[in-house]
Amino acid sequence: MSQDTLSIKLTIAGRIYPLSIQHGDEDGMRKAAADINERIKDYESKYAHRDKQDLLAMCALEFAHDCLRTKDQWNNERQEVENKLNETESLADRFLET
Repeated sequence: MSQDTLSIKLTIAGRIYPLSIQHGDEDGMRKAAADINERIKDYESKYAHRDKQDLLAMCALEFAHDCLRTKDQWNNERQEVENKLNETESLADRFLET
């Protein structure tokens, strides 16, 4: 393990996972594990399930969907910014030509 890595243990769905992560990633990893555990508890209270695997699959699906939605929103906003920059550049070119 390099000097930049840190060994931690996270509990997700009742299982302990030892991880080697970058020092700066610890808070984010702990928050992610807490979010997963929170969603699992929510699913447990709302839905019938055979085992934790079902709940983990639902969490994975929800997180993946959120990620894709965020990526789509980011791409749309990026396209809007590019369009505005192109409009501004075009206006500047016309101004400089006169």
